[in-house]
Amino acid sequence: MSKKKVLIVTQEMHPYTALSEISNIARKLPQHIQESGMEIRVLMPRFGTINERRHRLHEVVRLSGMNIIVDDDDFPLIIKVASLPEARMQVYFLDNEDFFKRKRVFTNEAGEPFEDNADRMVFFCKGVIETVKKFGWPPDIIHCHGWMTSLIPLYLKTAYKNEPLFQHSKVVYSIYNNALDKAFNDTFVAKASINNLSEEDLRAYQNGAGATLHKGAISYADALVIGSEELSEPVSKALHSVDKPVMEFLGDDENLDAFLEFYNSLTAEEVEEGK
Repeated sequence: MSKKKVLIVTQEMHPYTALSEISNIARKLPQHIQESGMEIRVLMPRFGTINERRHRLHEVVRLSGMNIIVDDDDFPLIIKVASLPEARMQVYFLDNEDFFKRKRVFTNEAGEPFEDNADRMVFFCKGVIETVKKFGWPPDIIHCHGWMTSLIPLYLKTAYKNEPLFQHSKVVYSIYNNALDKAFNDTFVAKASINNLSEEDLRAYQNGAGATLHKGAISYADALVIGSEELSEPVSKALHSVDKPVMEFLGDDENLDAFLEFYNSLTAEEVEEGK
């Protein structure tokens, strides 16, 4: 019997980014998954705050060289990799000079969100899917952490729905109380509409003139994880309006076996459906 394959996509991960709810679980969970006998791949952005020399990042030439289109412009995608020796685990970084070279993550010195955060998110989400295609590695579980990954459930269920590599993938989305979608403007839908997606496809991500990233991901994901103890009222309502598997907030990130049980329940459903 082949090992289950789990893809972790995260916007943050300790020790590469500052310690947070997301970076903490994104560091501990993949190692636990791997030590439990599953195959693991981890993808995240290569923010300019990450010291390449200290963390020993190097380019993966065989994976680099793609161009990702965002809002009709081409942006080169560079893939880098680093190893966590204490975990015997590799982390892949998606890099682009226009989006990630700056020495801050999501906000400027004044604490204001970058105007191109939507572009950066589209580049990252599409880049993740194209990179996994280059891996030729069909994941059983795709677990997305953070608002910057929120378009991946949509893309996998629409623009990439006929891609053989993802036909049996279950998409899990962890919801944290940290979305920056209030700063997104009315150009968001046009930017996010890759591969001829329609405005209707993105309706779940819209709220009047604004964006609702968590609600959109909730709509398209196969299963959901509550990653923060408190969520906003609109997100909580959206979460309770869908009939999907939900893993409640644990509070104790040492209880990592609960994630494995959750994954196994989702893949067991896939086996049951295939009978």
